[in-house]
Amino acid sequence: RSAGLIAAGGIIAPVIPPSIGFILFGVIGGVSISKLFMAGIFPGILMGFALIVTWWIVARNDDVQVAPRVPMLEKLKVTANAFWSYLLAITIIGGMKMGVFTPTEAAVVAVVYSLFVGLFIYREIKVKDLYGLILNAAKTSSIVMFLVAAALVSAWLITVAQLPAEVVALLQPLLDSPRLLMFAIMVLVILVGTAMDMTPTILILTPVLMPLVKAAGIDPVYFGVLFIINNAIGLITPPVGTVLNTVAGVGKVSMDVVTRGVMPFMLAQFAVMFLMVLFPQLVMVPARWFY
Repeated sequence: RSAGLIAAGGIIAPVIPPSIGFILFGVIGGVSISKLFMAGIFPGILMGFALIVTWWIVARNDDVQVAPRVPMLEKLKVTANAFWSYLLAITIIGGMKMGVFTPTEAAVVAVVYSLFVGLFIYREIKVKDLYGLILNAAKTSSIVMFLVAAALVSAWLITVAQLPAEVVALLQPLLDSPRLLMFAIMVLVILVGTAMDMTPTILILTPVLMPLVKAAGIDPVYFGVLFIINNAIGLITPPVGTVLNTVAGVGKVSMDVVTRGVMPFMLAQFAVMFLMVLFPQLVMVPARWFY
């Protein structure tokens, strides 16, 4: 269960800023990335709270060895030591909210800030490590760009096959009922997420679904938040859950064990998502406050 909790907790990252998923969706769908970032904060908190409640429920029947209580002074020391890490999130959100830099520029600021803190504050990074870090970053970027290129080819094939028109025709009767339309779209994305990774799904489905969303009068920012939440949950949805495979490899446990452990937490995340489908105010009211 602990491996499942770690996997489920990891998918909150694409929902709170800075989020690559929001950037991709915003660029492709023509939606304000800053508004997406702000709108994702409260749903991310709700997802975290759902994990806390779920863990409290499932752990009551387990014979868990409780760790010794940490003294308050030690807690304060650890919190103070993490000050520079907290400051990164404050800098990014505050900088975008005050118009100091754009979301794209925020990524550069985050890299430079993290490098400075790692080199001179925490001193966990040595100068000799920079080459390896840059090489790993280049490898990761190349993989992402390859996925983007492959997804664009897939999107072209889908367009040529007129699949978007068929999807639109299938969901057309639901245009008069935005909530039913959102529910149907979420179910569709869940099914796609069991077989595709997050980035290709965003690149392929966003151009297909956005015209429907706009025709139904659904706020694109609201749709973007739920769309990214759904894609994030897809990262722990078997059988192709990327995060599940990562946790299984790092934790040296079998995929079956991680899958069984993540199930209650995955269901809790889905419950939060569909709660936002029923009550859009859970997303839009806090989002307007952050705007």
